Amino acid sequence: MAATLKAEERKQLKKSYTNKIRHRGMIPAIVYGKDKEPKTVAVNSIDLLKTVRDEGRNAIISLDVEGESVDVMLHEYQVDPIRDELLHADFYVVNMSQEMDVEVPIRLDGEAQGSKDGGVLQQPLYNLSVRAKPADIPEEILVDVSELKVGDTIAVSDLKASKGYEILDDEETTIVTISAPDDAGE
Repeated sequence: MAATLKAEERKQLKKSYTNKIRHRGMIPAIVYGKDKEPKTVAVNSIDLLKTVRDEGRNAIISLDVEGESVDVMLHEYQVDPIRDELLHADFYVVNMSQEMDVEVPIRLDGEAQGSKDGGVLQQPLYNLSVRAKPADIPEEILVDVSELKVGDTIAVSDLKASKGYEILDDEETTIVTISAPDDAGE
């Protein structure tokens, strides 16, 4: 089930009109994709933030542009670094039957036995590149670390294969490791 987000078409592209849009709590955005003419729109910034927070960064959003609904993903967004406000969003029109490449966050689950024994848990990889149809893109990839002891490592090749997506990262890439503490005197 795709989240729904309302948008209004934006024909006026002058800066003064863009400022009026932002003053109303909206942000300018563009909708584009393969075989699709780019369309400028405006969306409610709070509704967009809620949708991304609730559904995840790779969620399929049903963008309702004045009665016409189109399936999109949030491709990119710009934030004002001083005021921490959304400035602009790019939506990519998705073909639900075509695979696409996306970054999916990795979440570690459990407390590693090696950490309890004084080891240091290190996570050099925080996102995985996956290829999947839009409906099969996971919100996150869960990695259970509770069995890891000092000196153990989990690499991409250790992850269980999924029917819904293919992992594109090199199989030798380390996701998490438990290092011995520095003060280990022998």
